[in-house]
Amino acid sequence: MTRSRAQQETSAGGVVYRLDGRTPLFLLIRDSYRNWGFPKGHLESGEQAQDAALREVREETGLDAVSLRGTISTIDWYFRFRGRLIHKVCHFYLMETNEAETSPQGTEGITACQWVRYDEATTAISYANARQVLQRAHEMITGAPVDVS
Repeated sequence: MTRSRAQQETSAGGVVYRLDGRTPLFLLIRDSYRNWGFPKGHLESGEQAQDAALREVREETGLDAVSLRGTISTIDWYFRFRGRLIHKVCHFYLMETNEAETSPQGTEGITACQWVRYDEATTAISYANARQVLQRAHEMITGAPVDVS
């Protein structure tokens, strides 16, 4: 099957941060495959990407007071699911909260949530494209590019 025949899926998610003094802490979730990343999910019929991102963050983490701070980027990847090739496109948004307590959504396979500093997050995140999203989010918060050399 060629990539042009892949089924397209669109998702949206959020990189949530809160400030600990002047240090941003990032919220990571662990999925049912034990991978660390960001809350995200499918858009519902007629839903805008940023609304879906806010909804998914609230559902998957239990955070209520989450504010949209900007668009980070859109990433895409291909994978196979039940024998079908899927082309997944995911829109990520920067979000801020003052809440520290989370409640992982077990019914969606979210097994843990954790607040971590940027350097810990870059190590913990399971996927390279999600690390790039984190890097851009960090730059948006701090105003300075991150040295990745």
